[in-house]
Amino acid sequence: MSQSLMSFCPTGGCGAKVDPALLSKFLTLLPQNKPEQLLVGFESSDDAAVWQLSPDTAIISTVDFFPPMVNDPKLFGRIAATNALSDVYAMGGRPIMALNLVCYPQKLDPEIMAEILAGGAEVLAQAGAFLAGGHSIYDPEPKYGLAVTGLAHPEKIRRNNTLKIGDALILTKALGVGLILSAHRVEAASLADFEAATNSMTRLNGPAAQALEPFGVSAVTDVTGFGLLGHLSEMAGNHYTIYLNFDSLPLLPGALNYAREFFATALGQRNRNNLSHRVQLRGLDPAQEEILFDPQTSGGLAISVPAQRALALVAALKASDPESAIIGQVSERRPGDPAVVAL
Repeated sequence: MSQSLMSFCPTGGCGAKVDPALLSKFLTLLPQNKPEQLLVGFESSDDAAVWQLSPDTAIISTVDFFPPMVNDPKLFGRIAATNALSDVYAMGGRPIMALNLVCYPQKLDPEIMAEILAGGAEVLAQAGAFLAGGHSIYDPEPKYGLAVTGLAHPEKIRRNNTLKIGDALILTKALGVGLILSAHRVEAASLADFEAATNSMTRLNGPAAQALEPFGVSAVTDVTGFGLLGHLSEMAGNHYTIYLNFDSLPLLPGALNYAREFFATALGQRNRNNLSHRVQLRGLDPAQEEILFDPQTSGGLAISVPAQRALALVAALKASDPESAIIGQVSERRPGDPAVVAL
């Protein structure tokens, strides 16, 4: 297996996402019919769809796939599967089954596909979910991911936009994945920094999601391709302003240095452009700003929780996610205020 996965793709991971402003424009053209059983659809840019089956059972449905961001096929499969499962965890659910989604070049060694699928299967087994089938097509670029089904109690679904004024905001994984992967693509990232990033991307958000249960959290989302600011902007909606303290953010080793060396990503720039009217940056240098717009692949959970419970929740989260930290607070939106203020 001497062929290079990344040589088939100009970009990879969640950095390959469609421009969020363009996507939002197209979504407004789609039918808005919503039966009462559909508890969560695409209207709020939440992490997954939720359909209520009975008074005590709801199905969570999500799909995620992307091109490779690493050359190791099994590692790519593990990252993609971890990322796909994350939406179910963010919504408060337990993944039960998944379907493989595979796009594969005819010119690429079939054994590489086998390794990708094996990596995904390993993660599903770790999560206690079952592989139930899938779909594959030939494509000039390799892509892999999962359509995932989860279960939850309808009254325990976690939304991304149900913040409460005065809440503290917590982040469970360190930032900087996109910058490190960008440096890795041109062989400029150190092995230690690259391994720190891949270890983060292959760490399931399941234990963190489970740790939230006793704390009565207000809102949860996972941080992926639209960067920290993009996902916090979705959380804030039109009713809240999130004040973010940059110095409190957990960062992957080397991430800030790679930002200073201009290893930016195309999606990071699109994130910056699309959020110009939604965020306000105060006193940050360009590298710090880049961290905030950097697309994360298989990132952590952003959690809004009553402030008096925040320290205890961080202590509980550190058992699985030692980088967990309080990064900001939620305030009422006043006329003219942005969705997010980063200091």
